[in-house]
Amino acid sequence: MADEELDTTAPPWLRLVAAFLAMEPPDSLISLARDCGGGSITDGVQSFIWEHCIRKAEGKCHAPYVKNLLKKLIVEIESIGGEVLDELYEQYAHYMTSLKENDTTKGSAKSLKWVSFLFPDGCPEATVCPKSRKLVIPLQCSLNMLEGDTGCSLWPSSLFLSEFILSCPKMFSSKSCFEVGSGVGLVGICLAHVKASKASFPPSLLSLSPPKLSVLVILTDGDLSSLANLKLNLELNHLGTRSAFSERTIKDPHLVQCMHLPWESAVESELQDIMPDIVLGADVIYNPLCLPHLIRVLSLLLNREKTYPHEQNGGCQRSQLHGEVHGGDDKQLNGCEGKARLATTPNPTYSPHVSKGVPVAYIASVIRNIETFGYFLNLAEQANLKVTDITENVKRFDLLPYMQSYHLSDVRLVSISYTVQ
Repeated sequence: MADEELDTTAPPWLRLVAAFLAMEPPDSLISLARDCGGGSITDGVQSFIWEHCIRKAEGKCHAPYVKNLLKKLIVEIESIGGEVLDELYEQYAHYMTSLKENDTTKGSAKSLKWVSFLFPDGCPEATVCPKSRKLVIPLQCSLNMLEGDTGCSLWPSSLFLSEFILSCPKMFSSKSCFEVGSGVGLVGICLAHVKASKASFPPSLLSLSPPKLSVLVILTDGDLSSLANLKLNLELNHLGTRSAFSERTIKDPHLVQCMHLPWESAVESELQDIMPDIVLGADVIYNPLCLPHLIRVLSLLLNREKTYPHEQNGGCQRSQLHGEVHGGDDKQLNGCEGKARLATTPNPTYSPHVSKGVPVAYIASVIRNIETFGYFLNLAEQANLKVTDITENVKRFDLLPYMQSYHLSDVRLVSISYTVQ
């Protein structure tokens, strides 16, 4: 099959390129390549991989990743008696001689990944769907999340939350949004894309010094190295940042506010002044030591009636995830120890509290340790926060059909709101 005969705009080919740019595992790319070739990696598929993936990304992709992909690709083709494209052999030979065996992912090494959101045909939310039907977001990410660099890694829940935002732009458009634990910034970039920070301001707002932050996208992280990486990713996506508020910050919709926010030392008065419409968080429920501080921050942001009592002091540092991965079905979650229970919404579609002028938080998490999540529910109940599982009730398009490296079914989405006693 000649390369010119291929319909390279068809979904299988777009998925193959997207998987390569996102540095999906080589086995996933080989599976997608087979789909493009009708069950085998044909000459045309090889030419496509060379021209549209490897050659176009030369010098931009992580070389050890491309080397590993080429190795597995060559083995796959040769195993069925196929003939490998000369260019693929030559590129692999180049990497064999130029890369050392220990030239692999280690320490705090980072590389660019491109996350491509592929909008399906007939997507009703045409206002956020580009003409190309794809939104490509470059992100500098850690290549080794197990070496203490979790804040610079791309986690499943941030992908899930980003799909939710892009699938329901009207829920976030012209709303002030505040994210806790922003990491690499994917969620914040998607918020900016749906114009969460673009709105008109009353003249009285501009006269305040400092101004009340009622319509902005504010991204926060407690780790300074993660915050620096977050700012770099915002710049890669042509989004300006400000660390101090000004009239220009308010008027410019392309500015995203970044804030250093260690949960354990968050200042009550500063958080209460922000008054966001929507609070977001992805994979922030993992360290039991951090949960009292997280609950305090959420309560200060969501409770506009009264203050939340200070918790005891204590350190809260990013740590490796604890426990095994568990399924996140309602039965398991409602079986948490303690009296707290996770509510579920019976409605077929979710009606957000924010539409009634009441702030709401959306937290996406993989339930890796059921005891830790149970502890979170108990703390939330003590703080008069209602936690509701809305995973099955929100509209979310499958915008990442090429990603096979994680299971979106493991992610749960909850809404959190303050309940007046």
